Amino acid sequence: MIQNNTNTHPTDTVKPKIIFFGNGLLADATLAVLQDNADIIFHAKRPEDLAKATELKQQYPEAFGVLASFGVMIRKPLLDAFEPEGILNLHPSKLPSYRGASPIETAILAGDNNFSYSIMKLAKKMDAGPLYHQETFSNLEINKDLIYQTLASAGAKWIVDNLAQIRQIQPTPQNDAQATFTQKLDKTMSTLHPEDHSAEEIFRQIVAYQNFPKPKYEFFGKTCIILKAHVVDTMMMVCDPSMIKDVSTPLMIKCNDRNFVAVDVLQPEGKKPMDARSFINGYGKSR
Repeated sequence: MIQNNTNTHPTDTVKPKIIFFGNGLLADATLAVLQDNADIIFHAKRPEDLAKATELKQQYPEAFGVLASFGVMIRKPLLDAFEPEGILNLHPSKLPSYRGASPIETAILAGDNNFSYSIMKLAKKMDAGPLYHQETFSNLEINKDLIYQTLASAGAKWIVDNLAQIRQIQPTPQNDAQATFTQKLDKTMSTLHPEDHSAEEIFRQIVAYQNFPKPKYEFFGKTCIILKAHVVDTMMMVCDPSMIKDVSTPLMIKCNDRNFVAVDVLQPEGKKPMDARSFINGYGKSR
């Protein structure tokens, strides 16, 4: 016999409240996961937003703080307001490695194939807070957007899954003696110098410098931003003649290891993106 229990009522799940700090690629990808699973009561993007964040934390003391790629120092009074768990900082490296402003780009340039994220308790010293959690993804495709999305989504999911019990998790101090640091990318890095680098290194620069500072090279007297490329290994072509078709790709950059980077998509300055064949039809044949 089936009984209907009229005294049982489903209860609505109350989403945790979050004050979010961040801007840029990592922040956008992190926020996309958080906002589906939490109540984002404020998104601080700029230094002037910190006063509002302080006010809201006083108004909603139960609110958690989450940060991803904020780039603004948060001072001690606001850090203290989020004690004991602190502001949870999603950093895209396996700390204490790659502290600083460009961990994903630095890992790509260093030749890494494994990429990690860390969830730490934000501290006054840059990326030096104790660690709640870390995870590594092996052999990711060397694609900047994919790496950002993978790390941010996984890190945000861990935060959502563990916020309710975060105060029961004891963070582990980092070993500062093992710390390595990254530098901020700047526009002086834009121009590629294949005469000084291997094809793999040039390819990784093209990937790492997407969005900013934008990898540039001159073809037919026209400076172009390279948006997509791949490595052509000359030794592989010797072993596999079917690969020779790659050499017919209109735009090839010869590097100092005698291998090539084939350009697939590029954007002449002041113009729209185009594939290599369209570019050479428009610019190469006029020379």
